[in-house]
Amino acid sequence: MDVDGLITLRSSKGPKETMDRLEAAIRAKGMTVFARIDHAAGAREAGLSLRPTQVLIFGNAVAGTPLMQVAQTIGIDLPLKALVWQDDAGATFISYNDPAWLAARHGVAAAPVITAMTAALQAVTAAAVAGGVE
Repeated sequence: MDVDGLITLRSSKGPKETMDRLEAAIRAKGMTVFARIDHAAGAREAGLSLRPTQVLIFGNAVAGTPLMQVAQTIGIDLPLKALVWQDDAGATFISYNDPAWLAARHGVAAAPVITAMTAALQAVTAAAVAGGVE
């Protein structure tokens, strides 16, 4: 899957375990979890079907605020989001926006906070798809 600015990783775990591990890894890194949205549950409530699909909204004001001070429009893409989803073959994936792509989208020059945000996302998603909480 190649979508501009979107990073997708395959998980060795099922959707629920992947999302639970992702949430635990994010909390362990000191980030705030703002919401966990279950799109499949919403679909069921509407009488529709949808494979497991959940979004986690999370962030850290220390990282996000400096970006918004440069370009307030980046606030539309912050806090960060990660999507855990299952394809029609039963494989589980995590997808998230590349921080460098978000910065470029909003005209924010490369900054140490983008590098740190990228590293944090790589660490928490790696923990969710394969290993323990880092």
